[in-house]
Amino acid sequence: MSTSAHFSCHAPIFQGKTVPEKGTIVGYSAIIQKLGLRIPMPSQIALVCLQNKRYQTPEWNVLPNSYLPDDHKHLSEIEALYKQLVFSLKYEGINLLFFSFLAKHYSQDQLTELVSIEPTGQYSRRIWFLLEWILKKQFSTKKDLTKKSYVPLVNENLQYTIEGVRSSRHLIINNLPGTPDFCPLIFKTKKLEDYIASKLSEREKEYLKGIRKDILQRASAFLLLKDSKASFTIEGESPRSKRAARWGQAIGQAGSNDLSEEEFIRLQQIVIENPRFIDIGYRKKGGFVGEHDRTTGEPIPDHISARWQDIEVLIKGLLETNSLLLRSNMDPVLIAASIAFGFVFIHPLQDGNGRLHRYLIHHILAKKQFSKQGIIFPISASILDHIVDYQKVLEDYSHPLLDFIEWKETPDHNVEVTNDTKDYYRYYDATKQAEFLYDCVEDTVQNVIPKEVAYLQNYDDFKRYVADEYEMPDKMISVLARFLEQNEGKLSQRARKKEFIQLSDEETLHIEKKYKEFFILKS
Repeated sequence: MSTSAHFSCHAPIFQGKTVPEKGTIVGYSAIIQKLGLRIPMPSQIALVCLQNKRYQTPEWNVLPNSYLPDDHKHLSEIEALYKQLVFSLKYEGINLLFFSFLAKHYSQDQLTELVSIEPTGQYSRRIWFLLEWILKKQFSTKKDLTKKSYVPLVNENLQYTIEGVRSSRHLIINNLPGTPDFCPLIFKTKKLEDYIASKLSEREKEYLKGIRKDILQRASAFLLLKDSKASFTIEGESPRSKRAARWGQAIGQAGSNDLSEEEFIRLQQIVIENPRFIDIGYRKKGGFVGEHDRTTGEPIPDHISARWQDIEVLIKGLLETNSLLLRSNMDPVLIAASIAFGFVFIHPLQDGNGRLHRYLIHHILAKKQFSKQGIIFPISASILDHIVDYQKVLEDYSHPLLDFIEWKETPDHNVEVTNDTKDYYRYYDATKQAEFLYDCVEDTVQNVIPKEVAYLQNYDDFKRYVADEYEMPDKMISVLARFLEQNEGKLSQRARKKEFIQLSDEETLHIEKKYKEFFILKS
């Protein structure tokens, strides 16, 4: 434990990063380093510079010298800590993972001392509430407040919140978007604010309003299969059409059933065609995503899953938070990011986690009526088109944690986690995941769905032309269109000599010209 009162840090290099201005590292990052808390640094490190500068970069939150917390050596360690925490809550938002580890670092007497420094002050009350909320127990020597007005726990200018519930003990409005067992937080960014203001859901509904019902029904069927195949492709699998269709049917029912352990098992059974080598249900052993050393078989993890002993409590927390958020006014895409990515980070199943993770996006958007009734939202197709960015947002969570998860190799070359890791999976910053998901939602609304609808409209026009002009049967027209699409609007010599030998050269050229008019020139 630290014996110095100082938490602030002066250094030209901090955690391997070049400090952009001469100044002082403060707030969460300074406390984490000083106390040696085994958690990743915040995505933005707070730096109070010597000059009157204020700006932000992806890695730094630079503030003027007047913002420097007063943690001089004449203060006790707990008093200095309080000064830093007030700064953090004001300018860095709430970091639940930090508070969970802080609660374990100090004794209850020290924590009680911390929240008694300014017992009725708004920041002291926030810290007090957070510590009792995380620990799920009250500090016995702290008495309920009776005066002062209520203050919101989370600063809604910094992070997304839900409608608050009042805590009369602390005179705090608890507007956290989750429960003590599962509560990711998302920072407000210009990108997310612009997406929310653009009302993509309404734009989709407006676009689809003028489309014929039969086109919409067929588009939905195509998009279901497209999304199902994309979800398997993301996992590196090429499923048979029957299996992809079966999973597509499950996606089409997203939002119909409430989430539960039984529902997850039902969905896993649909995903896994042959359960002979897979244990259905929650894992009963360790798990990781990555490779094995080709010589020794030693695990080389990119992501280490939650301990199997923690899965039940983590998923129970995720389900409770899902119910809470679905009842709230929080943006549907933000809810989907928190729940769906939380599920895949926990990785509760032996197989099928990725596909269920993407199913959860469908489920939540359907529950919140984000997309038009009867039209599936083919998010996996867009994710597949942005697979590199998808891998980056998964790694953005997983890679920083690898330094803090202790594990040993098992006889079957799996991993066995040997330290307590629950809080890494319940309290994470989901900002980058939310931004990525909104990118995919925008792409789906503006490109994926319109392209599918336009294709069907163009196909109907082409089909009508070929049927009228050549009296060709529907099945043959379908084959003709597929061959033309595969060969950039030209019929191959093999097709002309086999499937379409009845067409003259002049007729073939005319059909190719019409195909170009219907499909290529219109796009």
